Amino acid sequence: MAILKDQLIHNLLNEEQTPQNMIAVVEVGAVHTACAISILMKDLADELALVDVMEDKLKGEMMNLQHGSLFLRTPKTVSGKDYNVTANSKLVIITAGAHQQEGESSLNLVQCNVNIFKFILSNVVKYSPTASLDILTYVAWKTSGFPKSHVIGSGCNLDSAQFHYWAGRKAGSSPIKLSWVENVAGVSLRTLHPDLGIDTDKERWKEVHKQVVKRAYEVIKLKGYISWAFVLSVADLAESIMKNLRWVHPISIMIKGLYGMKHDVFLSVPCILGQNGISDLVKVTLTPEEEACLKKSFSDVTPLHCLGYNRILVGGCACCPFYLICD
Repeated sequence: MAILKDQLIHNLLNEEQTPQNMIAVVEVGAVHTACAISILMKDLADELALVDVMEDKLKGEMMNLQHGSLFLRTPKTVSGKDYNVTANSKLVIITAGAHQQEGESSLNLVQCNVNIFKFILSNVVKYSPTASLDILTYVAWKTSGFPKSHVIGSGCNLDSAQFHYWAGRKAGSSPIKLSWVENVAGVSLRTLHPDLGIDTDKERWKEVHKQVVKRAYEVIKLKGYISWAFVLSVADLAESIMKNLRWVHPISIMIKGLYGMKHDVFLSVPCILGQNGISDLVKVTLTPEEEACLKKSFSDVTPLHCLGYNRILVGGCACCPFYLICD
């Protein structure tokens, strides 16, 4: 007797069900789930793979997403403890890592996260040797052996968005109307207000930068972790890659040879991002104040001995923070 499926459908072609645009997200948790939702809502993949060692929670998250699949355009969500579920992913997003505690610096987290990433990367490279990554950038690049264009740090993509938000509020404009840092609808703010962002500025626009720096810690204090703004930023980067949009994003890439850098340094600068990863970067002209901050970041080096790497640097400029990792 024919089963119902045979009565309903007459098969014409035996197809190999291979995803063309798979995205893998590593680690179950608030950020992991929010990241998956953001990717699904943007319709960026035809298959989403979730990976974690916590099998029960992982299965529950997958089932929860599957139950809502009618409202999404991604037909398939898979999960597993084994990284083979991520095979042939075009994009791997690693959100795994120790949680940052209230008042804790990013440097304190690095050693623990490096150990976590080392294990994850060996599996990512095994099953998706051509994927693009968004992770602890320098360690990923050194450990994976991937070309630098395929190892993408989310860098200042979120920081810049926050800066636009606070500057937009101060200027009475929507953040989307701001062009990078100092222009609104093509009008130069520094031309209108020469003291913009310096100590003599009576309107205290420099406070916008301080808002960006402190708000993440305030969110951690209030809810225990950051998730939504971060994963929306990650989904923004994923969209540029998966749809080959070639949008400009302030993301982390090795900039050896620029800004006087003589080492393998990853720095967040405006880059063109598409299906082949980072194809180009925009050469930004720094002000004397910004150059001074960049040089100071090298003088304030904190030694870090992990995986044979010598140090990690964290610095900042008048506009947004730099995140550097160098050998």
